[in-house]
Amino acid sequence: MATAEQIKSLLQSHYKNDNERFTSIALQVAAHEARKGNMSIAKDIKSLVDKSKSGGFKVIKLNKDISDLVLVYHPENRLNELILSNEVSNKLQRILEEYKQRDKIQKFGLDNRRKVLLSGLPGTGKTITASAIAGELKLPLYVIMMDKLMTKYMGETALKLRQIFDMMVSNRGVYLFDEFDAIGAERARDNEVGEMRRVLNAFLQFIEQDTSDSIIFGATNNIKILDSALFRRFDDIIHYSIPNKEEIKELILLKLSNFLGKFNFDKVITVAKGLSHAEITNACNDSLKEIILTNKKVISQQLLIQMLQDRKANYS
Repeated sequence: MATAEQIKSLLQSHYKNDNERFTSIALQVAAHEARKGNMSIAKDIKSLVDKSKSGGFKVIKLNKDISDLVLVYHPENRLNELILSNEVSNKLQRILEEYKQRDKIQKFGLDNRRKVLLSGLPGTGKTITASAIAGELKLPLYVIMMDKLMTKYMGETALKLRQIFDMMVSNRGVYLFDEFDAIGAERARDNEVGEMRRVLNAFLQFIEQDTSDSIIFGATNNIKILDSALFRRFDDIIHYSIPNKEEIKELILLKLSNFLGKFNFDKVITVAKGLSHAEITNACNDSLKEIILTNKKVISQQLLIQMLQDRKANYS
């Protein structure tokens, strides 16, 4: 590990914004660990330094007027970490491929698909999809908090949306309008107010006019309540569903393959049926924590079933 003097120097250079000195000391720590035989730690430190030099951790400054509406992430997720249907996987791969070869496509007067609506029940993979696409393309992920946009800034929402779409041009990335239902609801609904209509009309105009290189995702839990005018503004619509039997098994193996005891997967799948990807993942994590706390090495079938049942009980 780093010496006390190295840690002190790292802190000093950090608070002085001396990036060159900070990098130099970090590389000294990596060399020190390598000499001690800790090659894995040395490699990780070197990788972080290289990523920083290449702009992988570029500091992103947001417009102060919208800084409290946008969360910024630098995901390292990959699509192969997700358990998705073949149809969803193929559509996501198509988005990646078209993005990587967008210059080639644009030479023929065409646009790559980059405005995509994600539809499905909570926990079925919409948000993690946006994160994985950002990770695959090494782009920042910007999550727009739609609920806050509609409550805190009622009356200014269209202006804030304009600023967000302007940011897409200057800050290339993956933009996720989460809880999209907040502005996308059918304009003809009985409880509609004038402000909501103006906001939706503004969004329709902004997304249609957008020609940035950013990828835009809208995520909705209930596509049926969305205004039909939205659909033709998106290049594609991807539907997510509760995992089937095969996907449940794949998900459990992905999360717990190194910790499973003897299993009758049919019984486990029967209990897990009806739960979302997120809830099954949470049950797997609960099982892992249980064996850690009880100093056990494997997860029994009974334990995983209990954790899945606990998750189901939350909705009963």
